[in-house]
Amino acid sequence: MSMKKVTDLKELRGKRVLLRASLNIPLKNGVIQNRLRLKRALPTMRYLREQGAKIIVLAHIGREPEETLRPIFDELERYLPLHWGGNVMTEGFRQRMELMNDGDILLAENLRQHDGEENNDSVFVTHLASLGEIYVNDAFAEAHREHASTYGVAKILPAYAGLTLFEEVTELKKVMQPKSPSLFLLGGAKFETKMPLVEKYLELYDQVFIGGALAHDIFKARGWETGKSLVSDVSLKGSTFLNSKKLLVPIDVIVEGPEGRLTKTPDTVTKDEKIFDCGPMTIAMLETYIEKAKTILWNGPFGAYEYGYEQSTEITARHIAAADAYSVLGGGDTVAAVEKMRINELFSFVSVGGGSMLTFLENGSTPVLDLLEEE
Repeated sequence: MSMKKVTDLKELRGKRVLLRASLNIPLKNGVIQNRLRLKRALPTMRYLREQGAKIIVLAHIGREPEETLRPIFDELERYLPLHWGGNVMTEGFRQRMELMNDGDILLAENLRQHDGEENNDSVFVTHLASLGEIYVNDAFAEAHREHASTYGVAKILPAYAGLTLFEEVTELKKVMQPKSPSLFLLGGAKFETKMPLVEKYLELYDQVFIGGALAHDIFKARGWETGKSLVSDVSLKGSTFLNSKKLLVPIDVIVEGPEGRLTKTPDTVTKDEKIFDCGPMTIAMLETYIEKAKTILWNGPFGAYEYGYEQSTEITARHIAAADAYSVLGGGDTVAAVEKMRINELFSFVSVGGGSMLTFLENGSTPVLDLLEEE
């Protein structure tokens, strides 16, 4: 796919540009927990500002309509000058917009405070489109969602890719044509949504390691007891990919049960136990593949990261960071792990996408991204 890029626009001074940014940043008690998405949102804002555009930033945060972008606005002010716009549907917002000078940035309040955003409601889409003359999508993390601000507006206004979104697509394309030896690491849960991806990358990659709760489904399909472990609704029994010589799964696991915390082989888990993480032998096995690999793609943690089972994810991250391979990773918990360890810069590329990254890797595009293609 060949995309129209914001840098293709020749005369932006004085133009009102609707910029869809990715500002859905984790907050705890109103405090930002990691800054990767925020920092990745800055290049396009700065570029448009330098070009003299009047930039109206659209974004969402969280899942609940009462959540606010105000803490993100306060943090953004540390990096560049901008103004708070508030509710995008109010007369006050439009009045603030009319007062903008060339190079000004106006941040709208959380778009998900309006039902029309997620519903891609035509009235809401028309209102958003009326605010700008040009549309720039820089929110790769939302590229798999056909919402008003990601899809609807792009069908009305001239639409272009932002710098970060363009970079995401460029880097992910590279790992879709991996150099051998290649290793794909997939963690997390919900096998029902990831089956096509696994089957595709077993064709593309030399080895595919399945960890996290996804591995429990494979154990179950092999007839092993998974006890109280998290499993998907889908059954993998009879799936042909289970016989692939390219498929790797944990060879030992950490469980909790009546006898406390134990490390054991996955075929010896009892009905009273729950699997929480990969064991040390699995980490050592992965290290041998990581050392040899020329391409490494990774999405999703290997343990119950939210419950403090971080060891396998963090040790594997350090191994990949130290490797010579071209390495790309993404997914909320995976990115949070490397950011916490402050080793982001040691990977070839860190994607801000989670679900959007997986959707792109599976399909090579999304309906949202298709609207940014050159005609």
